[in-house]
Amino acid sequence: MNKARLEWVMSGLNQYALTQAEDQFLKTAVEDFDKKNELTERQEDRLETLYKEKSQSIPNKKSDRFSVKKSDPQKVKPRRPRARAF
Repeated sequence: MNKARLEWVMSGLNQYALTQAEDQFLKTAVEDFDKKNELTERQEDRLETLYKEKSQSIPNKKSDRFSVKKSDPQKVKPRRPRARAF
């Protein structure tokens, strides 16, 4: 895995809320890559699997682009019946 691919996977995973273990794994993987300029095959497989799993779900970190604004229902005024012109 090269640096560009790692950054792309990381930016994709940052859209999702991760568990503490997943977050720790990502930090460790980035540190290892910075030191050795490569990841082990097991780390690459786990990163790819994690990315595939998370991309199946809806992003749940709050951001302006994905947030849904809740609005109060508008009160509807009853319409007055009109007088008919004969």
